[in-house]
Amino acid sequence: MASQISQQYAFRAQKSLGLVGGTPNYNPVPGFVSPDVAARSYTYSADGRLYAYTLPTVVRIFQAEGAILLRELTIPNVVELNFSPRGTYLSTWERPVKLEDGSQHKNLRVFSTSTGEELVSFGQKSQDGWDLQYTISESHAVRLVGADIQVYRPAEWSKGMVDKLRVEGATSIALSPGLNPSIAVFVAEKKGAPASIKIYGLLTLNSPPTCQKNFYKADRAQIKWNTLGTQVLLLTQTEVDNSNKSYYGETGLYLLSSAGNFDCRVTLDKEGPIHDFNWSPNSKEFAVVYGYMPAKSVIFDHRVRSLHDFGSSPHNFVSFNPQGRLIALAGFGNLAGKIDVFDRRSLTKVTTIDAPNTSYCEWSPDGRFLLTATLSPRLRVDNGIKIWHCSGPLVHFQTAEELYQTSWRPTPVEHVAQFGQGIPLSPAPSEAVRNMEAEKKPVAPKPAGAYRPPGARGLATPAIFKREDEGGAARTPTNGTATPLRGYNRSPAPGAPANGNANGNGRRHVPGAAPPSHSPSPGPEGEKKSSRKRNKGAKKDGEEKGKKDAGDADNGRPSLDVPVNGKANGKVNVEAVTPPPQINVEASPTTPTLDSALDPAAKKIRNLNKKLKAIEELKEKAKRGERLEATQLKKMEGEADIRKELASLGA
Repeated sequence: MASQISQQYAFRAQKSLGLVGGTPNYNPVPGFVSPDVAARSYTYSADGRLYAYTLPTVVRIFQAEGAILLRELTIPNVVELNFSPRGTYLSTWERPVKLEDGSQHKNLRVFSTSTGEELVSFGQKSQDGWDLQYTISESHAVRLVGADIQVYRPAEWSKGMVDKLRVEGATSIALSPGLNPSIAVFVAEKKGAPASIKIYGLLTLNSPPTCQKNFYKADRAQIKWNTLGTQVLLLTQTEVDNSNKSYYGETGLYLLSSAGNFDCRVTLDKEGPIHDFNWSPNSKEFAVVYGYMPAKSVIFDHRVRSLHDFGSSPHNFVSFNPQGRLIALAGFGNLAGKIDVFDRRSLTKVTTIDAPNTSYCEWSPDGRFLLTATLSPRLRVDNGIKIWHCSGPLVHFQTAEELYQTSWRPTPVEHVAQFGQGIPLSPAPSEAVRNMEAEKKPVAPKPAGAYRPPGARGLATPAIFKREDEGGAARTPTNGTATPLRGYNRSPAPGAPANGNANGNGRRHVPGAAPPSHSPSPGPEGEKKSSRKRNKGAKKDGEEKGKKDAGDADNGRPSLDVPVNGKANGKVNVEAVTPPPQINVEASPTTPTLDSALDPAAKKIRNLNKKLKAIEELKEKAKRGERLEATQLKKMEGEADIRKELASLGA
């Protein structure tokens, strides 16, 4: 397993070193030596200059260009590692353990990438948000410890904290990019007190917040700044949805300006959770995917005005390419893995990519390619990566026994070729793709769409079974109550039969049977009329005792001579028993009547006609392109014999 994982790391390195904006290079990187044991994790610096991975006993730092080993840090059991924005510092995190002397385990360490010297260390229990957050110039670094926001100057680690702010109840922070950095602090809802988000200027940390907003229904939050650091989006979520509309709790989205001149809740016009949201690289608009499936996807501007609605589709992922020219909308996880690529300028669909079982998706730095991967342990089969051109075709793929992590090598904007005015032509596919296409065998087309029972094939799909994006009715939350059975509506529509019965008498009509005879109207008056009719018929029967059997047969209510209280002459008249509805079978050339049901020739004709009807249905299936079994084809070949036999019987 170790060798397999080491090969995957060599592939990741060489994938990222292709010419940005040119044709990708799929050959192994010269000089890269695969590790001899399983690697735990890897990372690139934000400028793509450095690359590092961690092994059980050592951390290795490389120069990404040429895969040159710079130095090794002898640190055991490192789980996470991360570079500062300019690659000056490398942070590592180990699982906290109890030391024998009782002192605190300093499991978060910061090293100089140029010298390998350990500069500072901290105790950090949680793996979530474990690393320090740096400004883009690396002038300051911040971390959250309990309710305290601690500020350091990386150039002067030895001096300790240079500033500190205490925010009671703070659970997460996010440092903005840009030249005038701000800190967004989220305080969760607790003991009836509302949740809040507060924004502080980094250089004026102890001054009042420049912007803040209070709200309820927020146990945790996800914070995303735009590229300029002028506005922030906050996605809030509760553990439990008190309205019982969602299993995953309630979500809300808020937009705040770091200057304090704008804040509001993003109003969404469809009920359901918020699946994903992302800023455009231009920092002036963002996209949100929300609502019960099929979800809606909408682009908003920086004042939360709707710019474009992509409609309802099974999507739960949205991503702008680095140039903001293309938008990828996809459905991953328990969805089919379809990726719809749209042109932002014309808002038209460029292509649809079929990438099932995708657990990771990322745009290339030049915005021309999409990397999709199936990773372990999310999925333990079909692990590997695929690279797609933005116009749709697959240009490369590589499988792996177990793949845990993958990414493009980051590249500064000034080193990226311009995207161009039109969609670029697709490059030639790699040798792996050409071999795969050559090995493909022609396969008979399979019927598209979901399974439909034989009786419903060839017919239009009822609207009740259609998704909303296919023309069906919108989903209506049931608030936790059971959905009423179809055909047993509590309040039928005006003019519709009650309980699915055309008579409205509460009895369900059997499909295929003749309509039952009209019965007296329900209620006391109807029961009296029915009783009078029965008494009148019984009186006539008494007058014609000699014709008892005939009279009983005419009334449809036979009288039974049974012993009553030991007497053989007691009579019980079954008045209350309602006879079953009589099914009228009309005679036809192909269907024998009840009188001729015992005729062997008629039975034979009926069976042969059934076979002909089945053969006609098979012919219709073949015309629709459905695949038939061998037994069905053989049945169709016997049509001539059946017709010959029918002719011999005189049918």
